[in-house]
Amino acid sequence: MQDEPAAPRLLDAVADTLEGQVLPLTDPSVQHHVRVAANLCRIVSREVALEPEADIRARTALGDLLGRDGSAPELWAELAAALTPGPTAEPDHSVDGLAIDAHPVVLAIVRDKLAVAKPGYDEDHPRGGG
Repeated sequence: MQDEPAAPRLLDAVADTLEGQVLPLTDPSVQHHVRVAANLCRIVSREVALEPEADIRARTALGDLLGRDGSAPELWAELAAALTPGPTAEPDHSVDGLAIDAHPVVLAIVRDKLAVAKPGYDEDHPRGGG
């Protein structure tokens, strides 16, 4: 692997070329596809740049919440299972406590995911507004 230019910079350069040079010369019937390709390059660029640290934060936060180590998918599955009501008719108040504790953790993880998929969305729609 080369040190420079890094993958995110290369992907951003491809996106800039698609939007700045290819799009204006493209038949209108396929311009949407060029825009989509440029957007995908930018998403992958952000993924490469941001996801490793976001994954560490997610694993740490989920691990702290659940009291164990594991991969993010394992910990997500365990949290989902713990928050899913069982077949008993009696309410399980420990699930309510876990849900309250999980809320800020899940919110922080979702914000990290939004930073990759749709930067700025969180500022446009704070606290889950529509």
